[in-house]
Amino acid sequence: MLAARREVTHVETPGRVWPGPPLARAAGNLAVTGGAGFPRGGVAMVVGADGGIGSALTRAIQASGGFDRVLGLSRRSQPSLDLEDERSIEAAARLAASLGDIRLCIVATGVLHSEAMRPEKALREIDPAALAKSFAVNATGPALVMKHVLPMLPREGRSVFAVLSAKVGSIGDNRLGGWYAYRASKAALNQFVRTAAIELARRKPEALCVAIHPGTVDTGLSSPFARSGLAIAGPDTAATAILACLEGLSPGESGGFFDRSGERLPW
Repeated sequence: MLAARREVTHVETPGRVWPGPPLARAAGNLAVTGGAGFPRGGVAMVVGADGGIGSALTRAIQASGGFDRVLGLSRRSQPSLDLEDERSIEAAARLAASLGDIRLCIVATGVLHSEAMRPEKALREIDPAALAKSFAVNATGPALVMKHVLPMLPREGRSVFAVLSAKVGSIGDNRLGGWYAYRASKAALNQFVRTAAIELARRKPEALCVAIHPGTVDTGLSSPFARSGLAIAGPDTAATAILACLEGLSPGESGGFFDRSGERLPW
């Protein structure tokens, strides 16, 4: 038996439109099978929807058919969301909340390198401008998304806020050194997640705030640094695993740091 069709809005990004026509959904209470799932309906947000993992996550969430609205947000979307512009973050959060209960928000952004910056191999390569940029995109920006989205999560029922972190941000797992700006900014992100989760639990005990290490994924961020012999996943494979991980987490695991298979990682 099929559930009634629901209207689905979309955000347009050059070259992509999410989602397409309204989707028919299988009847039931969960958005996807297995795990705790989500209450059917509501709004899903992906911040960084124009990136390799972000676009794959947006497609996978749309394909699940479990949400009334799927918002893919980026600097190039309409409306735009720029992690270095708090007003755009606040406006996007208010838009999402106006469309229904926000049940899922994934921040799939990050910067490791650009034309102006490269991962440092030694202390002498630390550059203040590169540090500031890394923290702005990898830590401060996602923290501002938390600031504006977490208060708008529904008070009742399951909801998940997740950020894509990185295993190299783990202090306890750091055995190789290097990559100072990226490591430090992701470690800061993990602390934001942990601290925000404590506050979130006081008012919304069924909600989760977690950090996810997506693994090495074939995207522009990691491909220049992928070592030979390293297991590399395609964006769609990684997105499917990330969503399965989020679906299986319980509220008691809020504030945790996990890889995409659901294994807990050290801070």
